[in-house]
Amino acid sequence: NPCEYGEDKPTPTQIVTGPIVLFLSASFVSLARTIQKHQRLFSVIETLDNGKTIRETRDFDIPTVVRHVYHHAGWAELRDSEMNGWSPLGVVAAIVPWNFPLMLLIWKVCPALAMGNTVVLKPATLTRLSSLLFAEICAEAGLPPGVLNVVTGSGELGSLLAQHPDVDKVAFTGSTEVGRVLRRVTAGSGKALSLELGGKSPFIVFDSADLDSAVEGLVDAIWFNQGQVCSAGSVLLAQESIWEILIMRLKTRMFKLHLGSGIEKSVDMGPLVDETQKNTVENMVAEARVEGAQVYQIWEGLPSSGPYYPPTLITGLSTTSRCVMEEIFGPVLVALPFRTAKEAIALGNNTRYGLSASVWTENVSLAFEVASSLQAGTVWINAHNLFDAASGFGGVKESGYGRDGGKEGLFEFVRPTWAVRAKPMLQAEGNLEKFGSSCDKPPVPTGKNQEVSGTPSVDRSYKLYIGGVQCRPDSGYSRPVVSASDGSVLAYVPDGGRKDIRNAVESANKALSGWQKKGPHVRAQILYYLAENLEQRAAEFSHALSMQSSMPVEEAQKEVDLSVARLFHWAALCDKFGGTIQETPIHGFTLCCREPVGVIGIICPDEKPLLSFISLMGAAIARGNTTVMVPSGKNPLPALALYQVLDTSDLPGGVVNIVCGEVDQLTRHLTLHSNIQSVWYFGTEEGSRFVEWGSAENLKRTWVNNGVTRDWNSATQGCGEEFLLHATQCKNVWMPGGEIFAN
Repeated sequence: NPCEYGEDKPTPTQIVTGPIVLFLSASFVSLARTIQKHQRLFSVIETLDNGKTIRETRDFDIPTVVRHVYHHAGWAELRDSEMNGWSPLGVVAAIVPWNFPLMLLIWKVCPALAMGNTVVLKPATLTRLSSLLFAEICAEAGLPPGVLNVVTGSGELGSLLAQHPDVDKVAFTGSTEVGRVLRRVTAGSGKALSLELGGKSPFIVFDSADLDSAVEGLVDAIWFNQGQVCSAGSVLLAQESIWEILIMRLKTRMFKLHLGSGIEKSVDMGPLVDETQKNTVENMVAEARVEGAQVYQIWEGLPSSGPYYPPTLITGLSTTSRCVMEEIFGPVLVALPFRTAKEAIALGNNTRYGLSASVWTENVSLAFEVASSLQAGTVWINAHNLFDAASGFGGVKESGYGRDGGKEGLFEFVRPTWAVRAKPMLQAEGNLEKFGSSCDKPPVPTGKNQEVSGTPSVDRSYKLYIGGVQCRPDSGYSRPVVSASDGSVLAYVPDGGRKDIRNAVESANKALSGWQKKGPHVRAQILYYLAENLEQRAAEFSHALSMQSSMPVEEAQKEVDLSVARLFHWAALCDKFGGTIQETPIHGFTLCCREPVGVIGIICPDEKPLLSFISLMGAAIARGNTTVMVPSGKNPLPALALYQVLDTSDLPGGVVNIVCGEVDQLTRHLTLHSNIQSVWYFGTEEGSRFVEWGSAENLKRTWVNNGVTRDWNSATQGCGEEFLLHATQCKNVWMPGGEIFAN
């Protein structure tokens, strides 16, 4: 109900941003119990509001909701011990879609509250009823006022909520297009952002699979909730040797699907959410027909009125067809054949999405090798659409970033205890288009100090370091590096540009697979070797740091010593952050694998030019990533001098690439490059905003400082757990049992 506010009453914002209420385990348990008391009511409301079948809401949605609440009751109890060193973000804006209205809001609300945040929930425009009922249930369970707030309205309201200055985090599930919008409108605001977006999940069936099980799995994968599932197995990839028999069995099974009103207990498929969604699906299928595809549909039993669409199977399309590449979000399955496992992996990864996948085979080694090769946040083996509160769910590539569920999901709602949210002064968005686009040439050389008066010195030739070799910049220009004490020119360094970034990214991508296959033990040995070689040249680096920054030699020596220690630290962690076995209720195993992100572009800060460079580089390559490093713009010399250390430490070429030049320009080229999976930026407020804004094009991950410096000498700030979280991404692999005992 609307509340009247007077001089002696708090505003809505004050209610939300007031002292955070410690939401204890008992409160979660009370909430779960209350939901269980009203589970029939929730099931019916979800069916009436969304159109999904009562069988799904009763047997899947509501039990999953209750499981999440109970699971996070445990995290609320264990927060101080298990999440030591992490603090709540503050106010969380949770924006959820219409396909799983109650379940997805629980995925956002539970971890946010368990970590001590407050929440403003914006349900989907089409499905608001269960959110409002949930708010009533929370009040009945004794949740204090202001901890959970529900606001309903159009999609525009979600954008306004995300832009509110008192919102500290935006947690969104929905379409990739809206995810891009949210990335842009929150860029540079200091807000944390997690996105669980669309998918085009491959369903891979090998000739060693149990075909009857695979057919039943397909029913759950694509016709569950009428295909309106972001993780729907909408692309069937079947080995050629079993192609015909699998398609035949699938068509037979499709004929037995029962369509009708979702409220009927015997119905397998209900209506789509509305006529607009039905028209979208119809248009995409019509486009496939024009391309010459064979479309098989079951019209028998389809109700004559309402937004119903028949279960559909499409064959005969090319791999570049829109129906193969784009999310349809309806009961439409596209099928393609393949010959070998390598071809199956290539087809499975041939998409801009990376939310989920499933592999069907009785060959365990084949299953795990394919699962590890697929670019997806979740891979099910001989199953599809399994979810649990103990296992994080989320995507890679344009399926977004962040996880819902599991301990990995808790990190989406906390920040390091030492950190304070930055609130930069935002500039007009139009300025971002021009960021780093200036083409000013470096000044003409004016000479530099000579070590011995009257005696010409031999210039040291600094070069870029790309693909394991030194090279001159494509521009042919050099930039001066001046002394902090008297402004004299110490040296000239290469002025890298767009083509140099392009070459560095290509080298990093070529080196990525080989570097990951080296294994954590070999990576650790190389990092130890790097530390040893850097220590041998400590005096040289200390002298160079002291000359340029005018710091005492003792302080410069301390920075070098800390850099050596930092390399030892990351070497030690090479094989100690690999993942866990998740405690899900299935009979079998759920593995959380901490995979490398890929190619990371790193723009280093000006402070502590050697230590910060080493700290960021070490964290990235220790976990199997390759890097394109942009060193400090004011003091790039220590980083450029590192090439000899890298060359003599058995580091493969392309794992670390160093490009120096005008920092804003290089930041622009890295951010807009489509073959970089993440950008780490430690510079200005404006640069931070551009990185987040520009990353929306392919939704690469970002880590920015919003112009706030950190203490690189500190073990907490200079090499804390957040470095490992940014250097890795979770892949959860589900392997249910059932050969001996049924699940």
